[in-house]
Amino acid sequence: MISHEKIEKNLGLLIVLTILIVSVGGLVQIVPLFFQTSTTTAVAGLTPYTALQLSGRDIYIREGCVGCHSQMVRPFRAETERYGHYSVAGEFIYDRPFLWGSKRTGPDLQRVGGRYSDNWHYVHLMNPRDVVPESNMPAYPWLDRPLVDYAIQKKMRTLNLVGHGYSEEDIESAPGELEGKTEMDAVIAYLQVLGTHAPKN
Repeated sequence: MISHEKIEKNLGLLIVLTILIVSVGGLVQIVPLFFQTSTTTAVAGLTPYTALQLSGRDIYIREGCVGCHSQMVRPFRAETERYGHYSVAGEFIYDRPFLWGSKRTGPDLQRVGGRYSDNWHYVHLMNPRDVVPESNMPAYPWLDRPLVDYAIQKKMRTLNLVGHGYSEEDIESAPGELEGKTEMDAVIAYLQVLGTHAPKN
């Protein structure tokens, strides 16, 4: 048996044993999740993002929205009373990367889908204080410009490699779905689908 003192004085041995212990601990916690259907099966009705929603999600990430808005309702009474049912793993099957976040300068957005009209979102993104006077969110007027996403078909094909299930017809029609749309339209389409397949209380 190696003594504690010997491990602490031998930096190489300490590093190897630390990596070994962290690896075993991580595997014990993570591997079982791959075999639980509740973490690997989509909730009822959930489908992959449409081309417009997918582009909107990318713009949402580009603009750093996740820096102020989380997208995960935690299982606490204060959260479920405000936002609705707590988040479950099956809601995020098609989210790569996850946008759970931890910072809430603004409200959690996981249940925002369908709560407000498209027009409300448009006004809010153009100037948040027009609809929420106390808001400290910046305005995003530049999103009201033509949407250009040359890589949409490549993105959809790449996501198919990890199981998103886009048909060839979905992929071929993607550029047409984006035609004539603005970046604002795409972000709003993404926001309007968030949480719409949440479990019912």
